[in-house]
Amino acid sequence: MGKLTYLLDSNILSEPLKPAPNPGVMAGLQRHRHACSTAAVVWHELHYGCDRLPAGAKKQTIADYLRQLAATHLPILPYDENAAVWHAGERARLTAQGQTPSFANGQIAAIAKTNGLVVITRNTGGFSGFEGLRVENWFR
Repeated sequence: MGKLTYLLDSNILSEPLKPAPNPGVMAGLQRHRHACSTAAVVWHELHYGCDRLPAGAKKQTIADYLRQLAATHLPILPYDENAAVWHAGERARLTAQGQTPSFANGQIAAIAKTNGLVVITRNTGGFSGFEGLRVENWFR
């Protein structure tokens, strides 16, 4: 594993499952595969989405994909003490400005920021208020 640079959001990690995945996302995943990680919060989102599906082919395909993804040893970074402290400060600052970003996005942002990573997501607006956070959209 090389130096980690990117933290992948759920909309990036789920893109390969689509019938016609976005070429920009697929190229980014291939080009930067050794520099990618995700957050435990994202891992939860992916598994929660799968677990909510009724039994069937779609659920099995997603479960198999998540097992394969885990087998690649994709680093899954925790929401730790440093992330919690940074998140609390940003949440207080944003709330004082009348902004209320989702709690999960705040956790993801905190994990990325405290690990010096760039968040890769289609949902750039969901991360726009966080100070000093680097965000990229590979869907472009």
